[in-house]
Amino acid sequence: MISDRSADSSERPQGLPWRVKAVVILLIIAAIGVVLVSNRWLNDRFSDGARGRSDVRLALYSGNLVSELQRTSVVPLLLSRDPDLLQALRDGNFSRTSAKLIALQAEIGVASIRLLDVNGRVVGATNRNILSTIFRSESYFVDAQRTNETIFTASPRETGGYDFSYSRALRADGKVLGVIVVSVDLLKYERAWSGLNDAVVVTNSEGTVILTTVPAWRGRSLTEAMAETEPPSAIEQAWQASTDWARPAPEAWMQGTPVMKTEARIPFRGWRIVTFVDYAQVREKVNSILALEIMGFAIVMSIAFYFLTRRAWSRSLSLQRESAELRALNARLQREIAEREKVEANLQVAEQTLEQSSKLAVLGEMSAAVSHELNQPLAAMKTYLAGARLLLQRKRPDEALSSFQRIDDLIERMGSITRQLKSYARKGGEAFEPVDLRMCVSSALAMMEPQLKSRVVKITRGLPRQPVMVMADRIRLEQVIINLLRNALDAIRDVNAPQIDMLLSAGETATLTVRDNGHGIIDLDNLFEPFYTTKKPGEGVGLGLAISSGIVTDLGGRLTAHNGEEGGAVFEMQLPILSSGQQAAE
Repeated sequence: MISDRSADSSERPQGLPWRVKAVVILLIIAAIGVVLVSNRWLNDRFSDGARGRSDVRLALYSGNLVSELQRTSVVPLLLSRDPDLLQALRDGNFSRTSAKLIALQAEIGVASIRLLDVNGRVVGATNRNILSTIFRSESYFVDAQRTNETIFTASPRETGGYDFSYSRALRADGKVLGVIVVSVDLLKYERAWSGLNDAVVVTNSEGTVILTTVPAWRGRSLTEAMAETEPPSAIEQAWQASTDWARPAPEAWMQGTPVMKTEARIPFRGWRIVTFVDYAQVREKVNSILALEIMGFAIVMSIAFYFLTRRAWSRSLSLQRESAELRALNARLQREIAEREKVEANLQVAEQTLEQSSKLAVLGEMSAAVSHELNQPLAAMKTYLAGARLLLQRKRPDEALSSFQRIDDLIERMGSITRQLKSYARKGGEAFEPVDLRMCVSSALAMMEPQLKSRVVKITRGLPRQPVMVMADRIRLEQVIINLLRNALDAIRDVNAPQIDMLLSAGETATLTVRDNGHGIIDLDNLFEPFYTTKKPGEGVGLGLAISSGIVTDLGGRLTAHNGEEGGAVFEMQLPILSSGQQAAE
């Protein structure tokens, strides 16, 4: 007994020694600790570096803006003392004024120059297209006349953005002769900023955005603009918290993206400049270094596992034997699957054969019913022919014509019965094409116009303005609508105020509702069964609704019926909507 136990214990697989397990656990803990510490340190370092670069850029942008504004602010003062411009305003002779302003613009390098007379009319400009335009109500014109100083104005454009200009009144002998307006081209800096990945915003003293690389923010307060950006969803916030767990809380969000906000003061009228830097730039640098660290630890772990798993090599032979057995078992399973698929295919063939036999049985039953229905008109036709022959022999042609008319009606009824037989036996699907359901409704109403005119019936039709496209056989779809209209006409035959409502709606499916104010449906369960009819003998064989239901089913929809709350029958035909992508594929 002792020898048996010792043999069992020697054959039992030995696990890793506890010292080896301790080394592996310590190595994993060291790797996690190094990654956590380095992630925090690298994140702080690169964030400080990004913030420092943003501060340098803001100082550069602010200096450029102030330099451009100061350089342009001197121009109106110089031009207000120009003798040629003053003389032109006194004499009213502005033939050479625009040419002089164009030459000054090229020499000074400003955006544009305009000279307005005392009435606010442009009498000279670097842009000749605005000559004679009146700016009497503009703030830069009104404010310039009230003071002897140069006025700075930021006027909003109709197309978005702002026009920045300096204006100053031209005076002589204490009298205002006109106003000189010099525009500042600050949009060139906005265009230059647009090439950066960062978002740059300049606000005035009221906090309104006047320059920005985000066009939708112009003219709004920065707080309002930031509030209207789409916040991240709960799932996105959870994902960002799991991926950026070591990053400090973001200072702002832009369109669901965390950004670093840096701002500085512009020494001009309380303006401020703000930049938003995406944290993704910092994370890319941090993740690249972390990837190298993780790769190094992975190499160390792989070497360690190489030495620790050498014992598993002795077990490889047994694993190979087991894999060979599994492959053999897999081959047997594949053979069994192939045999079952073959049996399933044979079963499908048998089901199709049985289905065809059922169809033939139904057609035989239908043929017997139609034959029975045709015997009555044939017998009546024989009687009418005999009567017409006697009437003609007795020289009574008018009465004979009445018999012939009855024979013609019977022939039409027989044709209707045979047409129903054809429609029931027909199986469509080859001539499907995109069809506007509205046009099918209009066509069906046009074909039913003689029957509708013969009776006083109120037809209410509600169709959408947009096309309702379905994939169908147009002729068979019109046949369904005509069958529904005929049933409705038969249902309201004895109603005092007959009315039929047709409503077409388009949602997830195209739904055509045909409602009448008749007596309703008695047997809803057997309504769509072949040869079921509530009409009198000779008026129908009960195939109309069965044919219609089969057609709608072939088109991928369904035809349902129920009684209305206020009486009458309600039929609903639902068909799949043809999407834009399916139309393009067709």
